Amino acid sequence: MTRLRWLTAGESHGRGLVVILEGVPAGLPLSAEAIAHDLRRRQGGYGRGARQQIEQDRAEVLSGVRHGVTLGSPIALLIWNRDWPNWQTQMSVAPVSEAVPPVTRLRPGHADLAGAMKYYQHDVRNILERASARETAARVAAGAVCRAFLSHFGVAIHSHVLNIGGVWAKPSQPIDWERVEASPVRCADPQAEKEMLAVIDAAREAGDTVGGIVEVVAEGVVIGLGSHVQWDRRIDGRLAQALMSINAVKAVSIGDGWESASMRGSQVHDIIEPVTDPARPWQRKTNRAGGTEGGMTNGMPLVARFAVKPISTLAKPLPSVDLLTGETVQAHYERSDVCQVPAAGVIGEAMVALVLADAYLEKFGGDHLEEVLRNYRGYVQTIGPRGRGEQ
Repeated sequence: MTRLRWLTAGESHGRGLVVILEGVPAGLPLSAEAIAHDLRRRQGGYGRGARQQIEQDRAEVLSGVRHGVTLGSPIALLIWNRDWPNWQTQMSVAPVSEAVPPVTRLRPGHADLAGAMKYYQHDVRNILERASARETAARVAAGAVCRAFLSHFGVAIHSHVLNIGGVWAKPSQPIDWERVEASPVRCADPQAEKEMLAVIDAAREAGDTVGGIVEVVAEGVVIGLGSHVQWDRRIDGRLAQALMSINAVKAVSIGDGWESASMRGSQVHDIIEPVTDPARPWQRKTNRAGGTEGGMTNGMPLVARFAVKPISTLAKPLPSVDLLTGETVQAHYERSDVCQVPAAGVIGEAMVALVLADAYLEKFGGDHLEEVLRNYRGYVQTIGPRGRGEQ
């Protein structure tokens, strides 16, 4: 059974980030520019910090691709950190002769305290460097590879911001994705966009941060990915875990999950329409389930929402405690964003792409793209009403 595996490595101010993907079939056209496109999108968004002006992320393809086409072997991608020259002493791999002041002031809401206890560290930098959201650049690079793969099955993945700092968008349907891409906060609602910008500005002036809610939509997803037969094969569970793994994400909802908890069943479930077009069977009047039922995709657009808490590094730090002395101090401050919600949407797209690519390979596995496509096309021909006598 073909499956996708991937790992990232690297620290925020180290030499660079690395990601290795195994399981991508041979024969997939892949360019460095396609990956760079999503990396640029991740670096955008109103409320981002000075780091994004320093880094101009681009992934070098080190292996797994020849003459613009994947080989079926592991794909290794490297993203250099352009800020590395300013951190060569602090982040040197080899021992250094000069003293490097440790970071000991703990930040509430960050990985600092739990990580220092778990890994028995006396310098929080040994935790915060890897816990930094800088690591998500590697995820976005990996997700871009998966996006290229999924495009051959008609899958398109988008995201937009629904809420920043309590300001809710009310976008018209269908979502204007071109407008979202042009928006500094990746919002489809022009009025809400203005209010979101003002909220971010106010937080910056106050030395504070703001979070929000993002929606990811995957269109063209085939029915039947995932399975009901075991807990870890359920597609909604896999999506929830992937999205929850993004830095600062504290809640995930599939479809109208949060809202449906307060509604009656007659108001929640999506009515199945009669099959009038064999090419488009099993359509629904609504999509409140967000494209999944019983742990499987149901052929409707996949919709997932996730909540991002405000960044825990504040320009006006909260009271905290020193790691070494246990005494009261102001929390550590390191260059940071005011709002990362727009960028989180791009990261969310990558995580959904990684989960879906794995699910497509699980269902239609093969060693070459054409083999996977043959298996997919054969399956699609079986989707439809089960006639009398059919097995």
